[in-house]
Amino acid sequence: MAEIKLIVGLGNPGPQYTQTRHNAGVWYVEALAKDYSIPLQLENRFFGHTGRGMIGNKDCRLLIPNTFMNLSGKAVGALATFYKILPDEILVAHDELDIDPGTVKLKKSGGHGGHNGLRDIIKSLANCRDFYRLRIGIGHPGDKSQVTNFVLGKAQKQEQRAIDESIDEALRHTRDIISGQHDQVMQSMHGFKA
Repeated sequence: MAEIKLIVGLGNPGPQYTQTRHNAGVWYVEALAKDYSIPLQLENRFFGHTGRGMIGNKDCRLLIPNTFMNLSGKAVGALATFYKILPDEILVAHDELDIDPGTVKLKKSGGHGGHNGLRDIIKSLANCRDFYRLRIGIGHPGDKSQVTNFVLGKAQKQEQRAIDESIDEALRHTRDIISGQHDQVMQSMHGFKA
């Protein structure tokens, strides 16, 4: 089981996007940085805010790209290449339309499922899909044509509370994810519903 050396939180930069559903991955990494006192600093060569610190007893890097979502791979590729981090040592936290708010799932590999951030990361890792994904449920608007407005909109209060609780659940399991206990985490998260 590979240990995780890089955790990436996907979103869009700028104050107008801070509270939007598409930034759920950013919320998780920001909370992680706060919980483990890891300062995040802008590093232009990695196209994002990065930090390094101990999570449990593991040395780990955090990254929040400051590119737009569809160019997330630029940041991930640059940092992974520089520090020689393999795809299966990367965890990407992102919003997930296909699961309800209040649900969070860990998954290894797979396609991009129409998520532009994942699509670009796969491309930047030489089409390798073997990284881990922390899928933070935001729910689906029900109609495909509504998706863009939905992900770039703010969640209603009750939904937001559920999303926040699922992020807290992910934070509780982060040490185990990093240390490679992926199967156990997948099982216990499977039963969680905010």
